Amino acid sequence: MEKIKTLYKKNEEIIIYLIVGVLTTIFSWVACYIAKYFLDSTIGWQNFIINTIGWVAGVCYAYPLNRKWVFKSTNKHIIKEFWGFSVSRLSTWFLDILIMWGFVNSRLGQVMIRGWFEKLCTKVSFLSEMTDTVHYWFVKIFISAVLVTIANYIFSKFLVFGKKKKNKTSDKENK
Repeated sequence: MEKIKTLYKKNEEIIIYLIVGVLTTIFSWVACYIAKYFLDSTIGWQNFIINTIGWVAGVCYAYPLNRKWVFKSTNKHIIKEFWGFSVSRLSTWFLDILIMWGFVNSRLGQVMIRGWFEKLCTKVSFLSEMTDTVHYWFVKIFISAVLVTIANYIFSKFLVFGKKKKNKTSDKENK
């Protein structure tokens, strides 16, 4: 039991980040799922709008959780910190858009992945009418979400919530 506690303490930030990330991802996907009722993800500009809605929902949901639980920020400049968080997430939003366009809407994505999905879905009878949906969510979950999560952690850890290291010489002088 002591080893588990030690392992948890050593990796606490990453473990909590992954939990918050899963919750944020679910929240964002629910927003995308709702938007898909009104828009068609197979049309490029509508796929863009769907992803934008998911991104905005995800950023607004993720910031307070990351600030309080993951990185335990005490920065008094909340607006500035939120702005940095949003800008960093904007770059990974572009990554998400690029991945979704490349694998869902582009000819290359349709040939590479969509063709494989069509073959799979025709073999599994209940999926045959859901090829577009299965393909969309496979790309969203297994390609985009993984890459975006890794990039978001790196940006948050080192750019947004990174603790400023104190000058060691001034610390020694104060003692």
